[in-house]
Amino acid sequence: MKSALVYQTLVLAALALVPGIGEALYFHDKISWRSSIPASEMVSVEQARAWGDSAIWVDARPDEDFAHNHVPGAFSLNEDRWNALLPQFLAAWSPSKKVVVYCSSLNCNASREVARRLRDEAQLKNVFVLEGGWEEWLKKK
Repeated sequence: MKSALVYQTLVLAALALVPGIGEALYFHDKISWRSSIPASEMVSVEQARAWGDSAIWVDARPDEDFAHNHVPGAFSLNEDRWNALLPQFLAAWSPSKKVVVYCSSLNCNASREVARRLRDEAQLKNVFVLEGGWEEWLKKK
């Protein structure tokens, strides 16, 4: 009797996992926690550097990372202190500037969120996310 109950429990547990496993296999190439961003809103290190003074850099990493090191001339603008940091950034921004937002790496979502908020809430145009983030910047330094 006890073994039949254990068997039924295992069968039910296995059946409950089937949809999750199927979804994981089918969507293996899509990372659900990472917001999608069109290729037209991404920029490589080389492209961003080529913009020179017509680009303004935004570091979306935590304050400690920014304090340790950052792209020369970059502004710190992260989710944690958005309201405090946004006015400083907007004071330096002009419509002719292209905004390049970066965070730690390719897998970091902070730059995508800051870029989205700059587009949606601050109504800025020409906002791009740096491909590969800070790690890529260091490689191409």
